[in-house]
Amino acid sequence: MKPSRPDYKKIYEDLIKIKFPDKKARCMPILEKKNLSELDIINLESIIFGKLTDEASVLNKRHRSYDKSAIFKILKHQKTCNLTNTQVAIHYGMSRNTIAAWKKKFF
Repeated sequence: MKPSRPDYKKIYEDLIKIKFPDKKARCMPILEKKNLSELDIINLESIIFGKLTDEASVLNKRHRSYDKSAIFKILKHQKTCNLTNTQVAIHYGMSRNTIAAWKKKFF
């Protein structure tokens, strides 16, 4: 049995409709997808809420989780753009050690 997952698409559509209608045009390409990945959710958060304070950013990063498809997308992005672990970590807002651990585990 697959664990249930929140309906992020509905949550973000309602949030945009009620609180941020001015950002609807920028979010629609992501929200039109049938299924939202973890990377899509992170992109939506950055569009809607912008840059968070350092304290809020650290707190949010601790509670993120990634499935295998998101991990492979991140690692593929690193390979195609020829980036270091540090550059990828800064881009996605995570630890460079996380990137290194994923590479050890999956490659």
